Amino acid sequence: MPAFTLYGSRGSTNTDRVRLTLAEGGFTDYELVLLNLSKGEQRSKEHLKRHPWGKIPAVTSDEGFTLYESRAICKYLAKTYSFRLLPPNSDVEATALFDEAQSVEMLYFAEPAGRIAFEKFAKRFMGLPPNEAVIADALRSVEMFFDVADRLLHNRDYMAGNEFTLVDIYYIPLIQRLFACGYGDVIDSREAVRAWWDRCVKRPAIQRVLVADKEAAVAASE
Repeated sequence: MPAFTLYGSRGSTNTDRVRLTLAEGGFTDYELVLLNLSKGEQRSKEHLKRHPWGKIPAVTSDEGFTLYESRAICKYLAKTYSFRLLPPNSDVEATALFDEAQSVEMLYFAEPAGRIAFEKFAKRFMGLPPNEAVIADALRSVEMFFDVADRLLHNRDYMAGNEFTLVDIYYIPLIQRLFACGYGDVIDSREAVRAWWDRCVKRPAIQRVLVADKEAAVAASE
């Protein structure tokens, strides 16, 4: 029996955070159940018991433990299975810097980047036109974010310090989406940000997931 079941969807940046975390931890003892969002399976009575807001991802264990929200899941998995993606509890300052970096990602990056992804990516599959005013406003926020991040990354290798952590994983799916939407220049035009991004995506585990997802997307389009 697998250790737990992960409920998610292909193309979901939130699901991909968890998948990338598991890949970095070298953990394969789980079942991935894909929900069809276009059919509303995330709002089924069964799934609402796992995630009361009808979103993805969620995980459930055989013992009945259930958890939702991607960052909470990633942190839980890293602690439960001892992935080397968190600072040690004994290092109070490193833990504080991790918490700081996690807050920065959620508040200053994920919100505007998520708006761009919704307008340029999700709406295309919904048959709706993007709201260019919303995109322009969100893009300004993303540009401002990476201006600051570029200064910080001149003095450290990763977002929470000099070690690769969960915080760096949190960025990967939405940055991949920015590239797919034609906004990769926000990364490539900033030297330190580009170097950080290269360090992240060239990690073997991350590379395997990204390549596999690209191949799956090509196969699905044929």
